[in-house]
Amino acid sequence: MENLADRVVMIELDDQVAAVWETILEGDHQQLVDRILSFEISRKAVIDELSQPPKDRDHFAFQTILRNRVQRGGILAPGASLVRNGENGRGVASRWYPQTLARRIEAIAQVRHRIEFYHGNAMDLLPQYLHYKSSAIFIDPPYTAGGKRAGNRLYAQSGLDHERVFDLAARASGSVMMTYDNAPEPRQWALRHRFQVEPVPMSNTHHQTMLELVITN
Repeated sequence: MENLADRVVMIELDDQVAAVWETILEGDHQQLVDRILSFEISRKAVIDELSQPPKDRDHFAFQTILRNRVQRGGILAPGASLVRNGENGRGVASRWYPQTLARRIEAIAQVRHRIEFYHGNAMDLLPQYLHYKSSAIFIDPPYTAGGKRAGNRLYAQSGLDHERVFDLAARASGSVMMTYDNAPEPRQWALRHRFQVEPVPMSNTHHQTMLELVITN
């Protein structure tokens, strides 16, 4: 959006998230916008909508965005519950901003000719880009380092060889940034590969301030 990159390559393993990006970048993004703008939100409407099997990829994309907005913490993994009180007591409507979502989708669609999206495992694609000196690689893995169980609840796709992530990132000729939970293991791997580690505050779903790690080369 800021014209800092001529070309962006994205990869996502999760089927739900992938459906959103594929619809915006390759499908009928306007139909997705229309679905969002026309949806009359209520707890009953949400339950009815999310209980339906998706008719096609575009419908699956809409259900994913809706699920992200109405479930606690935006969690998409199976078993996540709906927001109850939400912000200002607005319940499932507290994080549903259809006009804002529509504007964001339309803005992304305007630059989609510069974005390549792959539905797959980033560990298979990442090695192809390690030799580019002009590249900037951002890695946002599931927070399951050190066997943390919370990450397994938050992500439908949570299995990852974290040590291999660090091994690959250390071979990059360009810039690398990774985000990780504040756990001993990522700090140890970062130290081993001579990465810089910066703890930054973040707010969790319970509005508590926690630290996560920003790791750079």
